[in-house]
Amino acid sequence: MILLVLVSAATARAQFPMGGGGTRTIPSIGHIFGTVEDSVGGTPLPGATVLVLQNKYDSATHSRKDILLKGTTTGGNGEFSLEDLPIIGVLKVEISMMGYRKITLPVTILKFNGASTARPSPAQAGQAGQGSINPDNMPNFDKDLGRIRITTDANQLKAVTVTANQPLLTLEADKKVFNVEKNLVSVGGTAQDVLKNVPSVLVDADGNVTMRNKTPQIYVDGQPTTLQLNQIPADDIQSIEIITNPSAKYDASGGGGGILNIVLKKQRKQGMNGDLRAGTDKNGGYNLGGDINLRQGKINVSANAMDMHLVSHTTGITDRNNYFGNPQSVIDQNNTSSTRGGFAFGRIGLDYFATNYTTLSVGAIKVHGQFDPTQSISGEQDSLFSSGTTSTLTQNNTSGSHDFNFEGGQFSLVQLFHKDGEKITANLNYNQGTTSNFTGYATDYYSKSTSTLTSVDQEKLMGNGNISFFTFQSDYTLPINNKKSKLEAGIRAASNGNTNNSSNFVMDSVGQYQQVPATIDDYKSTSSVYAAYVDFSSTIRKFSYEAGLRAESSSYNGQLTNTGQVFSNHYPVSLFPSVFLGQALSGNQQLQLSYSRRVNRPNFFQLMPYTDYSDNLNISRGNPGLLPEFTNSFEFSYSKTFRSGNNILASLYWKNTNHLITRFLETALDPINNQEVLINTFINANSSNSYGTEITLQLFPAKWWDASLNVNLYSSDINTGTQDSLGYNNNLVSGFAKLNNNFKLPAGFSIQLSGVYQSKTNLPVSSQSGPGGGGPGMQAQSASQGYLKANWETDLALQKTFLKDKSLTATLSFNDIFRTRKFNQYSFSNLFSQDYTRLTDPQMIRLNLSYRFGKYDFSLFKRKDLKSQGEGMQNANQMMSY
Repeated sequence: MILLVLVSAATARAQFPMGGGGTRTIPSIGHIFGTVEDSVGGTPLPGATVLVLQNKYDSATHSRKDILLKGTTTGGNGEFSLEDLPIIGVLKVEISMMGYRKITLPVTILKFNGASTARPSPAQAGQAGQGSINPDNMPNFDKDLGRIRITTDANQLKAVTVTANQPLLTLEADKKVFNVEKNLVSVGGTAQDVLKNVPSVLVDADGNVTMRNKTPQIYVDGQPTTLQLNQIPADDIQSIEIITNPSAKYDASGGGGGILNIVLKKQRKQGMNGDLRAGTDKNGGYNLGGDINLRQGKINVSANAMDMHLVSHTTGITDRNNYFGNPQSVIDQNNTSSTRGGFAFGRIGLDYFATNYTTLSVGAIKVHGQFDPTQSISGEQDSLFSSGTTSTLTQNNTSGSHDFNFEGGQFSLVQLFHKDGEKITANLNYNQGTTSNFTGYATDYYSKSTSTLTSVDQEKLMGNGNISFFTFQSDYTLPINNKKSKLEAGIRAASNGNTNNSSNFVMDSVGQYQQVPATIDDYKSTSSVYAAYVDFSSTIRKFSYEAGLRAESSSYNGQLTNTGQVFSNHYPVSLFPSVFLGQALSGNQQLQLSYSRRVNRPNFFQLMPYTDYSDNLNISRGNPGLLPEFTNSFEFSYSKTFRSGNNILASLYWKNTNHLITRFLETALDPINNQEVLINTFINANSSNSYGTEITLQLFPAKWWDASLNVNLYSSDINTGTQDSLGYNNNLVSGFAKLNNNFKLPAGFSIQLSGVYQSKTNLPVSSQSGPGGGGPGMQAQSASQGYLKANWETDLALQKTFLKDKSLTATLSFNDIFRTRKFNQYSFSNLFSQDYTRLTDPQMIRLNLSYRFGKYDFSLFKRKDLKSQGEGMQNANQMMSY
């Protein structure tokens, strides 16, 4: 009672000027709470944003403005709670959610006439400060706003959530967003493990990524990158943005494969906060990492680090018939390989909030690693028919080491304006890296009939290189007509340099290694791309449209430094239009039609006329006569959200590509042994068509169970246009499905059960990898000359939270439970046929622990430069590295 009297007295003093010029003090002990629901059916809405603002004088602008006091998002039952609020004065409570109309409620916690209300009328709100507290009433500092119902907004086509339950997947106008924090089975892994569960995406045994059977561009925080997926820790990833049909705002390069943007975590919470992580797996690998964020006033410093030790095991079988040479032969191989090593990954960033409108950011990244692969291949070679050479047994042992160091820095500027939504961003990135590698080969040949050793071959491959990237990008956004329209424009300049030195040595009869001149691979190259775009979007009632145009010019110069041979390509200005049309329908339904044009320029490895003989089953050579491929992409989508929260997204798509860059086979003489061999090179196919339908379902069967299902049926055909039987038009209908189930159990337990199925499908095309592209002992063939057989996988993860604030989390995951994720590849032509099977790290078990510390402060939502504003990758400000 005494405490109540003291608080009441302090409150009363706050309402009147004090004699002698004394200052006023308003206690911030108020508490408001409530539940946000859908206006149709009263379904609770998790994930809605609730902000509390108060109108105050701003000394910077010399005017009054709304200042954000607190903010939060509604929980799984739609409830919210906000504390430490001023108990005197009018507050504004703003409630918003993508796909719904924003509402504003004026709220006063205490009124001078003794009445208090959670939802005062405007007239009542205007009476604040005109009376005094009635001593007969006990003041109540807790205010229940009750059940607040918000209505859908049909005009918000630009940001419609796929689900309202802190979703694993959300849908926006030009992309889908996969929430990595809800993907339990990838905890403690790398970006490669994350992408295995992302809808529309398939990851093969080599880590090669395809989306709708084409190779996408991989971005890190909005910047193109050559950073390997297994060099990015999964625990440092916030989300994956899936852009199947990029607009003119994005780089036109990458062909028709779309864009996968890996968004890294970046905290901006007030005070000190972060987390610590540790984990291990059944192979003996481990990971240690942590994040920390320090925010004080206008300065925000964030840092994270990860040390990962990886151990991977692969087994494989190769059966191959060669229909060329004299005599024709059959080869059977069994191989086992292991890779041990690790890498250290670190980032640090600093944000300076110079004013309410200006933010400056700098950051740096460092990656260092070493991997030591070993491989053992036992094989048998015989003539294909009864007459020919005697059977030969081989035993090949390979060991090597690959070291890499990459570092980079970035600077970014975000300038806001008084007009809400208007802003300018500028990003500057520079990154460089160095690599060195060594591989030793020892092959023993035995006579099958006598089991005696007949000969020994020993080789070694040594190399080193470096790469550098420089990128500048600036974008401007201008809302028009009260945000119903938006104009965006930007410029971009990117350049990179690449050098490499590599040689192959063969041991002679006296035990000395001799360099093979034909295998020297010394080169350097430079490339640059300059671009500008303009994009306009608008909404007319329930109809929405976006039209953009991008112009790009590029050049490429390369040189084989050991021979002096020079080759280059200069591409004039090309135009890349994009159009998005949307129509909102009744019943929470949306229609969208989109078109875009993109280009895939051949990279250095595909152009370089050097022949790599380091693997006699994977000999490769570039083609300096390659042309860029141009892809026209069309997509039609339909989405509907039901009252239960369940929703469906269905898409039809078609991609037509001219001058498709694809792998192709030809024959040549091996300069080391003077035998006829197959050369894996690249050609421009006459045409390629890819078309299909994709359906994504988000289901909520119960309060404790949510599920997502992604199904993709597609077909593709490639016409190489060759006049002999090397060219093969492979028109194949394929299917792909992913299912994720999440179960919330009592006592802080949760379970995730997921599965993926891939039917028989064409080999992916337009790979941006080097000329080899195959695994150990694998012949990577043209997509027009082979296919992958069906495979499937099931994963399971169990998570448990501990401590009162649930700050400690343990996750146990079990990947490929039934050892079924086998990659079976069949390749063929008139020159050969080959079956190749691989199985990598089946039944992998991981255990990971995570502890978070610190407290959230949502006042940072007032910073409009955050990516949650829907600008996505245009505000990216992190590294692009190799």
